[in-house]
Amino acid sequence: MSLAAAGGAAALSAGVGAWPAGAAAVAGQEGAGAGFHPVFPWLILALPLLGAAVNGLGAFLWRDDKRIPSIVGPAALLGSFAVVLVNFIGMSGAELHGAEVVRLWSWIVSGDLSIGVDLQFDQLSMLMCMIVTGVGSLIHIYSVGYMRDDPGYSRYFSYLNLFVFFMLVLVLGASFPLMFVGWEGVGLCSYLLIGFWYENREYANAGKKAFIMNRIGDAGFLVAMFLVFTAFGTLDFVPVLAAADGTLAYGGALVTGITLLLFLGCTGKSAQIPLHTWLPDAMAGPTPVSALIHAATMVTAGVYLIARTSVLFALSPVSQGVVAAVGAGTALFAASIAIRQYDIKKVLAYSTISQLGYMFLAVGVGAFTAGVFHLMTHAFFKALLFLGAGAVIHAVHHAWAHGDDGHGDGHGDAHHGDPNDMRNHGGLRKFMPRTFVFMWIATLAIAGVPPLAGFFSKDEIIWYSGAYGYPILWGVALATALLTAVYMARLMVLTFHGGNRTFGHGGAAEAGRRLHEVPAVMWAPLAVLAVLSVVGGWANIPEALPLLPTVEWLHHWLEPVFAPAIAVKEAHGFSPEYRSPVGGGEAFWAGVSAGIAIAAVVWTVRALSPKPVPTEAEAVAPTGFARVLHDKWYVDELYDRAIVRPSLALWRACWRIVDAGIIDGAVNGAGRAARLLGWAGGQLQTGRVTTYLVAFMLGALLVLGVLS
Repeated sequence: MSLAAAGGAAALSAGVGAWPAGAAAVAGQEGAGAGFHPVFPWLILALPLLGAAVNGLGAFLWRDDKRIPSIVGPAALLGSFAVVLVNFIGMSGAELHGAEVVRLWSWIVSGDLSIGVDLQFDQLSMLMCMIVTGVGSLIHIYSVGYMRDDPGYSRYFSYLNLFVFFMLVLVLGASFPLMFVGWEGVGLCSYLLIGFWYENREYANAGKKAFIMNRIGDAGFLVAMFLVFTAFGTLDFVPVLAAADGTLAYGGALVTGITLLLFLGCTGKSAQIPLHTWLPDAMAGPTPVSALIHAATMVTAGVYLIARTSVLFALSPVSQGVVAAVGAGTALFAASIAIRQYDIKKVLAYSTISQLGYMFLAVGVGAFTAGVFHLMTHAFFKALLFLGAGAVIHAVHHAWAHGDDGHGDGHGDAHHGDPNDMRNHGGLRKFMPRTFVFMWIATLAIAGVPPLAGFFSKDEIIWYSGAYGYPILWGVALATALLTAVYMARLMVLTFHGGNRTFGHGGAAEAGRRLHEVPAVMWAPLAVLAVLSVVGGWANIPEALPLLPTVEWLHHWLEPVFAPAIAVKEAHGFSPEYRSPVGGGEAFWAGVSAGIAIAAVVWTVRALSPKPVPTEAEAVAPTGFARVLHDKWYVDELYDRAIVRPSLALWRACWRIVDAGIIDGAVNGAGRAARLLGWAGGQLQTGRVTTYLVAFMLGALLVLGVLS
């Protein structure tokens, strides 16, 4: 992998070297921007790629020296973030009405097809770059402490840097093919990172599962690209989206086919029903990897793709309905499963699936800004939740592994429990007060408690799903909000409240000696994310909410990107009614939503706190409907029986009948025939003159008999 990264860096350097005076070679649109020209845009990609190459080389040359990857890994992301921030500020002060496209070099030229390595800078791509590099930098810093004792330290940072590089290619790519390179790249890196501890067969299988299930969706993306090129003669976003309304018939079969195939790709990448089962298994990787996948990179790619091609989806009401319905169904389905999970990371994994469902619901009903808004706020509080969960796991694991067992040999007790299992936690607020506070902030944010970030973004999605005329989906969104508050409060109670169970119910003294807060390199990123989880939602406060200042910065920022799609919808009679399906305005239902969230959190804490919780070793298997939820509605079992087992039976039959019977039979039969022919010829080579004379005489007689 390091060689591949080094080769990519060399290619990028070659392209930059050929770029005259560091200036953009291609303008995005005539008069697209006034006063904005990207500053060193290639550095945004080059720094993470260079970090991946250096760390990959270090995995072979200085694998035991952890100082270099500790500096290079985070520094590559911080440098990329700095370049993004400079360009973000520059774009904020410019009048940008269209995309600014920077060509690095020409990539594919064949007949009418011309594809360049072009980077597209507009409000949407810059916001995504801020999220990817900003949150990614915090996760890289956190990883320095979390992965310090891992023997694959350099390899880990190489994969992590490469992951961010491909995500940046995805969001900055100015064409479908270049986006697809990033799309496949994050899939490759997810495979490498989920199966990072590949010595464990279960973890390696989880990486393969993620890789294979994503290929199903990616096939849809590929076919959609072929259809786009057939319709437009180009695969660049700017000309395709500019000509979409005039080229494709509203509600036509072609645009519906393109958008449904694109959504198939989104379904796999963003873990929506029915291609969602890979994401919970992806928890096999290191916890910072989970944070990066769930908060800032891979799983948000599907939402970004729909936002980027919003005009195409606006032209297909069928596709938008499918996106909204699948999103709402996934949100409720995943939230119901999260209520009965005990693995802290799997609770958060199903939470991510559910929150992604909210985002797809938003872009499905046409509230594109609301979907991207929730993507942004979710990046803050979900990264905080995963990194907080990682701090808990780190503390419990080290308490078990490095405690004194009384023998004076420095070895800890033989604990064989799961440090991820919340039944082995409890009462951790006494030992990890900072993590406790930070995770409660994130919990209240995702639950939708004002004035934290999740309240504003989630409330906007719920509101627009009703205002655009989807009453059933509006009800599903409200129900999901209730379940979100319940399962997140349950996570906090089982982890931080009550008595500690890390060393059993009578192990309070042992826990006091061994459990402790994580080091500053781990909790400092949590503090930054906690601040963002509080104030992140203030970027888009609607006028309808009383007692709060109207701040619609994000709406105005993204307006040039989504204006064409909104115009298409309004031209065909789709505009919000600004009232809920059962009456009442936005302010009223924002209050109702906040009240539901607060009540659910308070009720869950008060209901669960007094109850004794058995440890993992003492717990009995759930029964009834609780077992159905614990076993995830048996979707994996259904896939195993309906797809995996029949496929295995078919492949075994092909092996036995076609491969072993027909192919091997034909090859082996030809070999046996050749051997038989050789043996027969060998019988004539006796070395005796009399035998040859007899053969000669018989042949001569045969010839004479035939001629006569």
